[in-house]
Amino acid sequence: MNLPPSLRWRALTPQDATTLLALENAIEEAADLPYRMSLAEMEDELGAPWRNLAEETVVGLDDDGVARAWAELLAPPDDESERRVLIFGGVHPQWRGRGIGRALVPWALERAHALVAAHPAGDQVPWRIGVFLSVDDAAARRLYERAGLAPLRHYALLRRDLSVALPDVAVADGVVVEPWTADVEEEVRLAHNAAFADHWGSQPQNAERWLEQRWAFVREWSLVARDTTAPGAPVVGYLKSEKLPDDWPAQGFTSAYVDILGVVREARGRGVASLLLARAMALYAAEGIEYATLSVDTANPTGAFQLYERLGFEPYHRRVHLALTSDDA
Repeated sequence: MNLPPSLRWRALTPQDATTLLALENAIEEAADLPYRMSLAEMEDELGAPWRNLAEETVVGLDDDGVARAWAELLAPPDDESERRVLIFGGVHPQWRGRGIGRALVPWALERAHALVAAHPAGDQVPWRIGVFLSVDDAAARRLYERAGLAPLRHYALLRRDLSVALPDVAVADGVVVEPWTADVEEEVRLAHNAAFADHWGSQPQNAERWLEQRWAFVREWSLVARDTTAPGAPVVGYLKSEKLPDDWPAQGFTSAYVDILGVVREARGRGVASLLLARAMALYAAEGIEYATLSVDTANPTGAFQLYERLGFEPYHRRVHLALTSDDA
């Protein structure tokens, strides 16, 4: 598929982290988004051992070798119940209006369909090709909707002012909260797979994948909950915290990000999630952090959105997931 000759096109490499970071942050700044990509995150993204950048990425460089547009696909090879391909990309604000985005979207969809067809899961499971966009990005949404993608899920970024008195959450009978130490990683991974087995779009994580993307992980702010009334006192809940200081100037406040919060089905309804959140927020506040933040699927079947609202979280940004699925084909 032809891409505009105004730029020189090639696949991304891990050495492109700095120039791609500048491009992505320029796009995020122009859109006034409340987050920014960090160099560590970009290096982690381009360096994932399971990725095939030659087949999954393209970047357009100007005459000075500066990245001005790109598209990339994430197609996790170990998905079990769904073949997923997620699209990321954009065009520098100064290079818009030249047909670059209109060419990149078909390129991405053509490659996405090829990746779906080549996925190890084969035709035994459904597939989904999707993109996450700010609800305010009307131009990108039009491009993808014209290409056949439709809104599938909605997500909200929530924040909780830590200067406001934290909730007094009663300890559930027999539940104890402990630090997330290195020796409990496998227990937590298994609890995560159990907790998210009934969550839309979630796939089980193997031991290798579980330890990836830890560039922002703050172990001292992360917690596990055990049920001491059950044999072996198993992990029944966990909260993984991250620190994303590159977001702070764009947000206008310092924050701790709740990356994952899960409770296994058997322990739900006992206040475990509220307890973990309250304990984590106390840790954040003790470090002088101004807000706790997190992202939530507004249709989460566990009622997570309502839980966060009860604990004082409020929306400050919204995203939409547009997708084309095997049901649409």
